[in-house]
Amino acid sequence: EVQLVESGGGLVQVGGSLRLSCAASGYRFEGYNSGWFRQAPGKEREAVACITSSGNTYYADSVKGRFTISIDNAKNTMFLQMSSLKPGDTAVYYCAPSCTNLNAPMGQGTQVTVSS
Repeated sequence: EVQLVESGGGLVQVGGSLRLSCAASGYRFEGYNSGWFRQAPGKEREAVACITSSGNTYYADSVKGRFTISIDNAKNTMFLQMSSLKPGDTAVYYCAPSCTNLNAPMGQGTQVTVSS
């Protein structure tokens, strides 16, 4: 059974940075496509960042140049480094063993709130 636990969210001011972590059990990030999603209040869940089995990374246009997705294979943990945060980044962030499947198993999420 795939279990994912997101952490690292919090309250940050505009322009600040946060690093989210995703620890997995029952799943190895190495060799598979994995991604980060987010859901803002009143909005649909959306894909934010993806890292493929070959290590290629892709980002939503809204976060390109500000967010970086990475994996620590030794710790089997995926990260999302977020910088230059904007109020529009406020959302619950989820990690998933997929880059595109909104119905993929995800954890409980971690709240990111950017205050202006």
